[in-house]
Amino acid sequence: MEQNTIMEIKDNTFARQFETTFEDGLISVEYSFQEKKIFLTKINTPEDFENEAFLSSFLTEIMAIAIEKKLRVVPILPKIVVFFKKNPEYKELLPPGIRL
Repeated sequence: MEQNTIMEIKDNTFARQFETTFEDGLISVEYSFQEKKIFLTKINTPEDFENEAFLSSFLTEIMAIAIEKKLRVVPILPKIVVFFKKNPEYKELLPPGIRL
């Protein structure tokens, strides 16, 4: 059963990470910018976090932000590479020359 809740994402520019909350914990994806690219470098989750569907939704929202800001996305983390492989519609966000 799919939930239709709206995920609230905060772009914490000071900490250079996108943040959202899940139940009683904070989930964040750290990033860095270089030219018109955003490098997704680290995912921080509460201990024992295993909700891959929520994490996938969070990454989907981050892709929407990248599209809105006209950024290319460079996945550094294997978990984010797996997200791109499972969601080929976002491969257009990869910079030229990056193949997964």
